[in-house]
Amino acid sequence: MTITPPVNKRFVAIGEAMVEMAPSAVPGDYRMGFAGDTLNTAWYARRALPGGWQVDYLTALGEDAVSDRMVDFMEAARIGTAHISRLKGRTIGLYLIELKDGERSFAYWRGQSAARLLAEDAGRLTRGLAGAGIVYLSGITLAILEGSGRELLYAALRSARAAGAQVVFDPNLRPRLWPDTDTMCHAVMETAALSDVVLPSHEDEAAYFGDADVAATAERYGAAGAGLVVVKNGGGEMLTLSAGAFATHAPEVVAQVVDTTAAGDSFNAGFLAEWLEGGDVAASVRAGAKLAAYVIGQRGALCEAAG
Repeated sequence: MTITPPVNKRFVAIGEAMVEMAPSAVPGDYRMGFAGDTLNTAWYARRALPGGWQVDYLTALGEDAVSDRMVDFMEAARIGTAHISRLKGRTIGLYLIELKDGERSFAYWRGQSAARLLAEDAGRLTRGLAGAGIVYLSGITLAILEGSGRELLYAALRSARAAGAQVVFDPNLRPRLWPDTDTMCHAVMETAALSDVVLPSHEDEAAYFGDADVAATAERYGAAGAGLVVVKNGGGEMLTLSAGAFATHAPEVVAQVVDTTAAGDSFNAGFLAEWLEGGDVAASVRAGAKLAAYVIGQRGALCEAAG
């Protein structure tokens, strides 16, 4: 099956936006910002895509001052906020980055995150996805949802696809967010079956699905129904599966790794921006790799000079 870019130039990212506390160059000092995997991709995509594209973010926030600041941040970045719900008694989550030799670890505070309820209003979901060409979500989007949110989200994705949208999914496996690994893997594959493009990272897939190599990862998502699979592989050779054909792609050379936060998110944005504007798969992988290489040479998830 060949997947071609959609006609409608509206990119809707769904997920959780958080406060980010990132280490500065001064030991012990932290810089406050806003980030989150799907927000990172939306932010970089907005910078990489031409002005004819509309980029929107669909989530839920609180009614407090920090939620107001997040909305202001998105609007300043030219990310649409019309489909963000505001929930009384909730706020936004926070995470803190710790770095060691460029590799990051995280501490999270997200118990009262409004984003856990982003899918509880089926009508709001339907309105938010109306006219979308691309609907982008991740495994974290799935993991945080409370109650019936995941099933309501699946129903909205089916409706959006029936109306002509394409679903792009990054599995972004984070087992700490799930009750157990089996639940995580089942939900990821259920979502993959609703997706047109899947953007997994082989290291995670090998750890939790037991994939022997990048080809096994690509084949599994292709068998689930994805027409285009791009397997990221850290600093190693990447693999794509498109229209049943495999292709390998060399990684970008990185002079110095400072902070790997948002490496995959920025790759996804660079890849999609090139592909959505008519680039072939190889050129799109190069664009994603180039952007990710720049980002991991900087501190924090969102790098102002990028794009």
